[in-house]
Amino acid sequence: MWTPSLLLNLFIDSSFSHRAILCASVLASVFVFFGTVKAILFPKRLADEHGNPIPPGPLGLPILGSFPFLTHFPELTLDYWAKKFGPLYSLWLGNQLFVIVSDPQIVKDLMVTNGAIFSSRKEMYLKSQIIFAGRGITATPYNDKWRKHRRLSTVALSSRAVDGYTHVLDYEATILIKELMKHGRAGKAPINPRMNSVSSPRKCTDRVSLEPHAGRCSLNNMLTVAFGTRTDTIDHPLVAKALRLSREFMNCTGPVSNVTDFVPVLQHLPFNPMIKRGKALHQDLVETYGGMINDIEVRMNSGEKVPDCLVKTLLELKCKEELDHLDMAILCSAFMIGGVETTASIMQWFTALIPAYPQIQQKAQDELDRVVGRDRLPTIDDEKNLPYIHAIIKEVERCHNPFWLGTPHVNTEDFTYRGHFIPKDTVLVLNTYTMHHDPQRHPEPFQFNPERYINDYTLSSESANLPNAMERDHWMFGVGRRICPGMWVAEREIFLVIARLLWAFRMEVIPGEPIDLMEYDGLSGRSPVPFRIKMIPRHEKVMEVLDRA
Repeated sequence: MWTPSLLLNLFIDSSFSHRAILCASVLASVFVFFGTVKAILFPKRLADEHGNPIPPGPLGLPILGSFPFLTHFPELTLDYWAKKFGPLYSLWLGNQLFVIVSDPQIVKDLMVTNGAIFSSRKEMYLKSQIIFAGRGITATPYNDKWRKHRRLSTVALSSRAVDGYTHVLDYEATILIKELMKHGRAGKAPINPRMNSVSSPRKCTDRVSLEPHAGRCSLNNMLTVAFGTRTDTIDHPLVAKALRLSREFMNCTGPVSNVTDFVPVLQHLPFNPMIKRGKALHQDLVETYGGMINDIEVRMNSGEKVPDCLVKTLLELKCKEELDHLDMAILCSAFMIGGVETTASIMQWFTALIPAYPQIQQKAQDELDRVVGRDRLPTIDDEKNLPYIHAIIKEVERCHNPFWLGTPHVNTEDFTYRGHFIPKDTVLVLNTYTMHHDPQRHPEPFQFNPERYINDYTLSSESANLPNAMERDHWMFGVGRRICPGMWVAEREIFLVIARLLWAFRMEVIPGEPIDLMEYDGLSGRSPVPFRIKMIPRHEKVMEVLDRA
């Protein structure tokens, strides 16, 4: 029997794949219990004073809007609608108007040129109010609290700050290579770079119970920067816990991962499972990262010398900046979540892609032999002399942005653009999937081809500021005043890992085990389907150099 509780659970559980089939039943339950009023369906003005309408788009359904039509891979649906309605279109999710932006110039016009208007965030019920408790630099509206938290984060994430701990990124990249060498038994055993064993690939549902090598590398970098510590083994309990928290956050808070944020009546139901998940995640984050802050504070108060790190800075400034414990716990939680998932995913995508392109791999390794040689590992100083590896990294990021939809922006004023009205408090989504696969900008967009970036010498942090938006390399780090503050550390970390993987290993597909490049986990963050490859030392000096390192 379709009880209201069962139907709600099926709809709100973002892993349920047949929402559209149940739509009629859910709508019936909603209509019976809550009724319908025009204010719920259309809470915003649909035209400005001159009659300019909101952008065109799909009609959607009463109360739920277009939510039932967004599958596990919502970017594919948004891409389809972009082709049908154009680069600026609208849709309703519950009572919230969304505008989907799929053109680089429109993105720049709205979110950069008019950044003072289009740089806020919607206080999503689950992400902003429940999980982050009104804090966190990714979720906070464009206000004084956000400016303060962003400024404090910059202490650890600015390009100058990254220069000060590049040795940490260097060290963790080396440890990753050594771990892969050990677990792959120097090329004699298959290995999944995401896993902590050489066992056969597991089902996707097993992902968070495994300790991925790439995830630990990124995690240790962020732990060192934020807390002045690291995990000493892949079996350390914090590895599994931190990666589980990060994945749970992504699955709960993606732009279209749950209907609770957009149907207000669902926010007041005691049996809503998403609210229960959100509260549990908030508690886990505060206990985990807030507990680590408490430990550091005790050490500082006892006179112990604590390594320089973000938490040490926050504790020293907490009175001056009027920070309470929850401020610091959530700030560090956002820091850890944002700093781990993206970089680890790019490393994983690289190792999934490169075995299928032996010519590309060989060309990159020839470049390494010319520039670096075989007697040392590549360093960050080599990047400017390795344009082909630089191009490979940009192409991986174009083909497999870990967050196709990113964190949406919100406008704080009514705005009319090219004859389309965008009412105040509209949620704007950067449709990076469509922009990354635009055949005009990227011919044969589904082909992995680093040559398209061979003459692009910019860092992504530099490319984001190019005057011509059509020349920007990719949109992985967001845009405008809400651009990812950690992009400098992410770029440096990704380069060191990928350059050293190419220097150390010949990566090969295992006969009979083709790598499935379908994206996995359609709720928010993306990773490859579990896979195995052979990672074979390229030459006889690899072990010698790693031992010295």
